[in-house]
This record gives sequence, C-alpha cells and structure tokens, in this order.
Amino acid sequence: MKIDIDRLPKEGLRVAKGFDFSSLDLVDENAVFLEPVRAEVFIKRLGGEEVLVQGQVTTKLSFVCSRCLTPFEFPVDSRFDLVYLSEELAEMRDELLEEDLDRMFYHDRELDVGAVVLEQLNLAFPTKPLCSATCEGICAVCGAVIRDGSCSCAVKESDPRLERLQFIVKDRR
Repeated sequence: MKIDIDRLPKEGLRVAKGFDFSSLDLVDENAVFLEPVRAEVFIKRLGGEEVLVQGQVTTKLSFVCSRCLTPFEFPVDSRFDLVYLSEELAEMRDELLEEDLDRMFYHDRELDVGAVVLEQLNLAFPTKPLCSATCEGICAVCGAVIRDGSCSCAVKESDPRLERLQFIVKDRR
C-alpha cells in the first residue's frame, strides 16, 4: 500500500489494515505466521519534506527455540514512531548529520506502508528466540530436551583450560 505524500490531508491519514505477508518476508527463516498481521498507522506531513509515521503492529508468530529447538508462540505488539524525509534531500547533502541517523527516507514522493509495517515487524523479533528465559536446551549426550525430564545423563564437563588449576586445589587440601 503506497501513500502519495503530496495528497496527504493536513490533519493526517489513519490506516487500519491487515497485511498478508509471507513467512519468507521475515528475517528469521524459522518464523511462521500463526495470525495475520494487523497494523494501525497514522501518517502526517510535518512541514517541508518531513513525514511523521506512528503506528502499532500486532500478530502472533511461531519461532523455534534457540536452545531446545522446540517451536513456541511469540505474540508481537510493537509500537513505532518514525520520521521520514525525501530521498532527494539526502542525495543533495555531502554527508549525513547526526540527527539524520534516526530518520528514514521515502522516494518518488511515495511512502510504502507495507514496507514500513514489515520492517517494524522484523525489528520486533527477539535476537535469540527462547521458549523461556530458563530454558536449559538439549542434553549434549543423548539429545533429549532437558526441560522434559526424560534425560538422566550425568554430564560432568570440565573446561580444559582450567585443568591445570585442579592440581593447585588438590594440593591445598
């Protein structure tokens, strides 16, 4: 959905829309949509070439836990507040200013709302998806999920770099 910047009403434009993205559009290759993406976006021209874009993205995704490899549900409810400038303005400058680092750019006098929503959705993803903060992962010996309790392996691993220190501890006793 593209919005013509020159046709924006002075009071701004509200868009409440469902988006039908493919799981292939997501940055995490294991993420799958469980619910359609819903977005509410407010777009207003601030004056000059600046365009304010505020909104909220909601959906539910399925991720694979990075530790135990079990799929889990991840609800997304992300708010965003962005300022867009014309790409032509950026091309006229020799270098970016520090305040420009927080700004995005539109081109051809159009703002692609679908691209904005998809970008904000991808930014809401966890860096390392975990089914829970206390997930212990899988057993290094048998490969069972530790959380399920089916693993009874006794693993006592020592760090090979610390083996020399073991002699010092034994000598003190």
